Parts: sequence; structure tokens; C-alpha cells
Amino acid sequence: MASSHCWKCLSRPTNPISSASSPLVIRLANPTTKTAIAAAVAGSNAAKFSTTARQAAVPTKTAKMLSGKAKGAKTLRIKKKVFVKTGKPPASGERKALRKRIVLSNTNALEVRDLRDLDGKMVDEMVTGKDGEARGLGTLAAAVIGGDAGLVGKVVGLRGATVDSLRAVDAFKTTQGWGIFRRPALLVRKETVELNRRLLDAEMKKETIKLVVEGDKGTGKSLMMLSAMATAFVKGWVVLNIPEAQEVTNAVTDYAAIPGTTPTLYSQNTYTANLLNQIGKANSIILADLTMSKEYSLPTTVPSGISLFRLCELGARDPDIAWPIFQALWSELTLEGRPPIVMCLDSLSFAMQNSLYRAPDFSPIHAHDLAIMKHFIDHLSGSAVLPNGGAVLAATNKSHAPISKSMNLAIKQAEDRQAGREITQRDPFEKSYDPRVDAALTSIEVLRLKGLSKTEARGLMEYWAKSGVLRCKVDEESVTEKWALAGNGIVGEIQRTALWMRM
Repeated sequence: MASSHCWKCLSRPTNPISSASSPLVIRLANPTTKTAIAAAVAGSNAAKFSTTARQAAVPTKTAKMLSGKAKGAKTLRIKKKVFVKTGKPPASGERKALRKRIVLSNTNALEVRDLRDLDGKMVDEMVTGKDGEARGLGTLAAAVIGGDAGLVGKVVGLRGATVDSLRAVDAFKTTQGWGIFRRPALLVRKETVELNRRLLDAEMKKETIKLVVEGDKGTGKSLMMLSAMATAFVKGWVVLNIPEAQEVTNAVTDYAAIPGTTPTLYSQNTYTANLLNQIGKANSIILADLTMSKEYSLPTTVPSGISLFRLCELGARDPDIAWPIFQALWSELTLEGRPPIVMCLDSLSFAMQNSLYRAPDFSPIHAHDLAIMKHFIDHLSGSAVLPNGGAVLAATNKSHAPISKSMNLAIKQAEDRQAGREITQRDPFEKSYDPRVDAALTSIEVLRLKGLSKTEARGLMEYWAKSGVLRCKVDEESVTEKWALAGNGIVGEIQRTALWMRM
């Protein structure tokens, strides 16, 4: 007779008596199978019944789960997007050309109708005035506080030929904001008038001006150099410009020792070839009319009587012969009866220290041992002169240039001599003075640029308003506001506050 009760219920008694002490429960669970009885006895020693562990356990993976997706099933697959190059990579030097690209005109800017162009006649008018009487106070230091020329505070334009020559010698900088105006123009400052007077005096007396343009950041040192080069171009002078001394001394061009020089000089053939190319393009009109009058021992055959412009082309074409060609060109330019010469260099402090080039024994090469730099320093120091007159101009840099203790001391002592003050002495505890720099800068003059006067600031802002880039009323109040915010007329700060910032 079958039992009316479930055997499983009998195997889980509800009374507190344990299954181990109740053999009757084991026998009733499965009275016929001995293995079942043994399993029941073993299970009676396990823990009490609970479902918590079973629910919290990690589900075991079946064979179907391990085998992957089922046949015919679809799964979501997200593929990574592969970058596809749609254009060719930039060519060698293309990035640098784009970084240094300078836009000198903007057709959207308004054209200033009453803008006069800089020419030789205007330069004479700056210096002598319309009545023919000489202006200026005689010294560069006095130009900052005295002298009132008729063109001071006016903006003058640059003709197309002058712009092409200035572009050829890399006179324009990327930070000067030329691209927002219709065409390039320059502000005539008191220092501009005095510098032009000195240039004309040097041409008349066959003298060599050795001048360092000094000033705080944003005072217009590079623009003053550009103004001097523009004056030289319109007066028919030959211009040689090293736009950045850093490019000569930071070991980015090839170099080689010049045989037979003591101490050893190093030529930079590629840079010299590029310099000859700039000289030829910038002074093409003048050099085309000048011919070689002497025979030189050159590593290539040069036809006799060729123009100096053609000589520059020969040197620019082959860097291996660039330095001998440059020496021959310079010998021709310094002959009697040739035009005056203006030599310019920006970032002077890079030329007043050791360069990044190395000698064969891995010792650093001083910047004055580089042939191109030594050529400029010899004329700046006075050991070499310009027989037909001219100027050697150098500008300091306050943005990224290294500190030269000797150069700073030489500039300070030159200013003391010009002002009649007691000469500043060397610091006896300073060990970083360079004797070669001390010897090179003993006879220089210094033109220190400060802020614009309010008259000059107003003339500049009126030109901006006529060009359509300054959209505010230019009166005494607005000029004084911008002049004061710019640190008493720092021209770079006036441009930044008036044109770039929106207040």
C-alpha cells in the first residue's frame, strides 16, 4: 500500500530533532536503495536549507554559451574608424614657409586717399624742412626730447618697388600686423627724423654710423630698422640685412672651416648663398648698373665686366662658391664711387655669445668666428669701415633673446657717454663678461626707443580710423586713454589695446 505522504517531506523533518539522530526518517525516504540511504546520511551533515547562495552564485556557462553565437544569429559589431589620408603630406620647408608667410595687403581695408608715399624728396624734407633749414638737435639722445619736424606724427606709405625690396631682405615681421591694412605704411617719429639726418650726414661726410637700437619690448625697434632700410632704398643705397642673428648661430645650416685662417673661421655656404640671393633681388636696380672692375681669384670662371647683379646670381646658384663670391662682391661695393651701404642685424644678443656650432675638438665656436657674423661685427666695432659712407645698424630683442652681460654693460656705458654722465663700471663679482664682446662694442652709439608722444599716437590712430580698422572716435580723450593703457605710448601695446582687444 502506497503512503499518502511525500517521501521528501519526511526527509526534511520540521521538529528540532536532527536527521542524524533519527534513523526512521532515513529509512522512510528510500527504504529499498542502500546508496540512497548513504547519500541521505551524508546530506544530513550539510548546512541547513537556504536559497541565498544559489541565487548569488555565478551562473555556469553551458556548452552553447561557450561555443559562441548560434547559427544564423546576428551580433552588434562596432568597427574602429581608420584614418584615411586624403592629401599628400607637406613638402620639405612648406610648414616653415606657411609659418613665416607675411601678408602685406588687405583689399577689404579702406584706402587712405591722402597718404603720401616715401621717396627721396620726402626724406630731404624730413631732415631740412620745406624751407631748406636743417632740423634736429645734433644728437640721437636729443631727438627724444627736442626737435619738431613737419612730418613727425604723420603716416607715410611705401611704394611697390620699396615694398618688394624690403620683402626681399626679410625686413617685415609676422608680428607687425601688416595684413589688416590696404598697403604698408610707416609712422614718422622724432627718432626717425634724427636717424634719417644721421644717414644723410654719413653719405655727405663719407662716415660710418655704428648704432644699436635699444628699447623695451614693443617699442618699435624692428620697425625703426625697417624705416632706415626704406630710407636707404629710396635714396639709392645698397642694403644688406640679417633678419635674425639666431638663424646664423643656432646650428641649423651647414658650415665648414675656411683654410688658411687664424684663428679658424667657419663659412656657412648655404646661408651665404641665400644672403647673396637677397642682396641681388633687393638691390637689383642698383647692382644691374654696376660692373666688375677688377679680376679675382675665384673657384669658378667669371666673365670679365659682368654686372654685380649677375655676380650675386652666380653665388646664389652654387653654395660651394658662395663665400668667395661674397668677398668679391664686397670688394666691388667698397670701391671709390660706389653707393653708400646700410648693414642691418636684428637680435644682436645672439651674436654676442658662443654659437651652437662645434669645432672638431667639440669645443663651442664663438659667434665672432663665423665668417658672416665676423664680417658684420668688424664693421660694427669700427675695425672695418665703409669708404663711401653708410651705417651699421643692430637692434636688440627683448622677447626670446639670451642675456649678454657684456652687451648690456656696453649699451649702458654708451648711453652714459652720450648723456655726459659718469661711466658705469663693471661688476667685479660678475664672471660672465665676454672680452670679445667688450672689444666689439666699445665705440657704438645707442638709440633708445621709448613710448610714442601723444601727437604721434594720435597720428597713428587717425590712420587706423581712416583704414577702417579702428571704429571709435579719435579725440583727445580716446588718445589719452589708449596712450595711458599702453604704458605711456608703447606702440606695440597701443596696437594691441586699440585693434586686437575689444573693450
